Amino acid sequence: MTMLIVATIGALGLVLTGCATDPQNPAEQSISTQQGGSANTAGDLLAAHGLDGLTGQEIVDKLDNLNQAERPSSLFASVRANSLVLTDGGAQEQVVALPEDEFYVSIAPFLTQTHECYFHSLTSCVGELQNKDIQVRIVNDADGTVLVDEATKTFDNGFIGYWLPKDITATVEITHDGNTATATLGTGPDDPTCVTTIQLA
Repeated sequence: MTMLIVATIGALGLVLTGCATDPQNPAEQSISTQQGGSANTAGDLLAAHGLDGLTGQEIVDKLDNLNQAERPSSLFASVRANSLVLTDGGAQEQVVALPEDEFYVSIAPFLTQTHECYFHSLTSCVGELQNKDIQVRIVNDADGTVLVDEATKTFDNGFIGYWLPKDITATVEITHDGNTATATLGTGPDDPTCVTTIQLA
């Protein structure tokens, strides 16, 4: 069962309203969590956005794949290494656990325009290349295992997202319309879940 924790996250307002950048503590951004609280309040936040009954992983996948017009403007969802932090910008805030052995990394390849980002915001981060055909290959640097090798399309928000094994270093290669770039990804507790530095050329 997905662990839901009603949380007090006053300091997180800024990082949840857009793409979060350069946190002092990238692992969890100093979340102050109170166990207990109102289960109904937590359930109401998920239910209001059609997310009740879903695991943290399912919530991430659903929100990142939404069309821009369908993304809830009143819900902010920030992906961390171990948890998904959700808030309505007001009184309702909560943390949902993510898989212990997987790390979600969201990548926005670009040609000319990008933005700073560290923790991916599922409802407000937008990249340059939206709904574009790309080729993606991701290889585990430690043993050469090919983790991803596919022709795909960027989401409506200009990102692509993958669940990778935790605590590895990998090389990603992305190609779009004859332009290619390679970069190194990390999936440790201090690594970013939002990668916006891969410029295709």
